[in-house]
Amino acid sequence: MQSAKLRNVSSAEFTTRLQKGGALLPDMRLLVSAWSEEMSKGDPIPLLAKSLPKSTQARVRDTFVRAFRPRFIAGSPPNSWRLLRVLEDLRADIQVIRPFYYWLTARAEPALYDFVSEVVYSRSRSTDREIRIEETASWLTSRVRASGKMWTPLVTRKVARGMLAALRDFGILEGAFRKRIAPARLPPETCAMIAFCLDDMGVTGRELVRHPDWRLFLLVETGVEHLLLECHQHGWLRFESAGNLYRTEFPKGSFKDYAHGILGRVDQRTGS
Repeated sequence: MQSAKLRNVSSAEFTTRLQKGGALLPDMRLLVSAWSEEMSKGDPIPLLAKSLPKSTQARVRDTFVRAFRPRFIAGSPPNSWRLLRVLEDLRADIQVIRPFYYWLTARAEPALYDFVSEVVYSRSRSTDREIRIEETASWLTSRVRASGKMWTPLVTRKVARGMLAALRDFGILEGAFRKRIAPARLPPETCAMIAFCLDDMGVTGRELVRHPDWRLFLLVETGVEHLLLECHQHGWLRFESAGNLYRTEFPKGSFKDYAHGILGRVDQRTGS
């Protein structure tokens, strides 16, 4: 992965894209495996439709325009489908690959990123761990209004439902009707690969440990330290801390080399 300047996700504009599908993880995985640079030179929909055989071309186009392209081509980092292709080619365990898709999706969807960072993160430290559709819609209304825009109540509720459905599919929430914060744990393999990407984007030392992206996984600073130390013990990176000073070093090479080094040392099960 080429170095990319880190974008301020929280400063980006909210969109209504999530009202039509949420995580769409199975579709996104198929499109990641099918996508190539050559497809961007023309209309990619007929070719992508072969990867989603049960979908009409209209639905494939909608999925591509509203989900795949903004998340994994124009997202942050850009062209992150290449990172995901590495994990798909390695047949990474679903428990490892799902949070990586979630991380990139949240970075591309500011409403999702901010909602987890502000609301779900705080709620995860309280005795009330339920996340309600009404409060989600109210939060969205307040944030959209503060930006000088206005969504209709119907659109707001649809986006809220899409956000909660996405968080359920990504394993942050659980429950078909009443959504509660799930007892999720970020696998050390995924933690190491996200840390590698953040380091490649220029986030190092203390900034890496305290980076707001870790809140997406409801991690406090000590939780990040413990995970990085676990990665250090596996030999995937070098992590040292002394007070408020942190030093993290990664092996030289590409993300592909790094992922091979990590996932080649664990038993692989095909994700679904």
